[in-house]
This record gives sequence, structure tokens and C-alpha cells, in this order.
Amino acid sequence: MTEIKLEKVFKEYEMGETLVQALRGVDLTIEEGDFAAIMGPSGSGKSTLMNMVGALDKPTRGKVLFEDKDISKYSENQLAMLRGREVGFVFQKFNLIPTMTALENVALPMLFQEKPKTYREKRAAELLEEVELGDRLSHYPNELSGGQQQRVSIARALANDPEIILADEPTGNLDSKTGEKVMNLLTKLNQEEKKTIIMVTHDQNDADYADYTINIKDGQTTTTNNTKEAKQK
Repeated sequence: MTEIKLEKVFKEYEMGETLVQALRGVDLTIEEGDFAAIMGPSGSGKSTLMNMVGALDKPTRGKVLFEDKDISKYSENQLAMLRGREVGFVFQKFNLIPTMTALENVALPMLFQEKPKTYREKRAAELLEEVELGDRLSHYPNELSGGQQQRVSIARALANDPEIILADEPTGNLDSKTGEKVMNLLTKLNQEEKKTIIMVTHDQNDADYADYTINIKDGQTTTTNNTKEAKQK
């Protein structure tokens, strides 16, 4: 069971002679199987909060707990190993490698986990089939639409079967109809495969898919539960 808990988390940055407090004593629990949205205005601290829950950064003060283990004390190598096992990332700009096919892009995270080539290729093909791109295995990113590239990105995020999917503005570069398909796919992963989804978004329509919204302003958070009606898409 992977539960993420932040206890009195502060994150401070030095900008010249100014000390910026991006997070100010945040207490937060994201339980296994949750679908959480993070929302807030520019400069509110949502990117910093995302970095904390995704094991991308460590707090200045406070604790970040994964499965009750305080990862704020981990080395960079330990954090990288944790991310490789537990967290899959989906980005607004897809971040696919242009010289690799869809199959090769999805297989890449498994290479870093030293999985055999035959296993990598078989699983990558299965994941692309799962996101309805089984006929696009040999296509390069520039031969795919934006929605198809994002689905490749989601398949890649699932490569090492992580318990947590961290999605950063996953529909930001997509039209509304394609964005809805991506959100339905994330919802399916949450409801049917019991993946924990943590999504940063500025779009209220996307946030409505989540179980609850973590609102962040001036480095502090409040949580709002989403209504059943809002989640019924």
C-alpha cells in the first residue's frame, strides 16, 4: 500500500537576497487508489507540491512519507530508484523522444530497470494496445496526433507498473474532445486498475474527474471533495 503523506512541509528557495517560501507547513495525505487534482494560480506552489508528492524534490523542513518511510532523508539515487518503481509521469508536452518509435518510447523506462529486451517489447506492445494504439507501434512521434502522443506518454508511464501516476497538465496541449478521451483513460486506470492518480491542472473540467481537489495558494493547501454529479462524465 503506497500512501503519500506530507507532515509540516516547508520548501524555501533563495532568489538573490530574497527567501521565497513555496510551501508553508503543508499537511497532506493521499491514500492508495485516490484520484487527486492539484489546482492553484501561477506562483501558488503547485509545481513545488507536485515535486514533493512525486519524489522529485526534498523539503527544506518537514517530512514526506511513502509507505511510512521518510523519503526527505533519501539520497538522489534513492529517490531516483523510488520514482522508477513507484511513480509514472505524464507531461503536458508529452516528452517523447522523437527518434524513437512509439514502442521504443514505451519500452525505455523498462531498460532503466534492466528488464530483458523481449519482456520490454512484449509489455510495450501490450500497453500500446491497452491505450488503443496497437496499430501505431512503429510510428514516430511526428507521425502521431497530439492525442495519440499523449496516449503513448500514458502507456510509457505504466511501463514499470507503478502504483502512482503523476500527470502534469495532461490535457494542456489538446483540444477539448481529445482531452476528454485522455481524462477518461486516466479515470479508467484509477477505477479499474486501482492506480493512484495525482494530477496538476488549471482546468476545472479536468479537476471534476478527481475524487477531491487540493487547492493551493501562497504555499498552503485546502482540500475540496468533488460531488458525485461532477464526476459523472
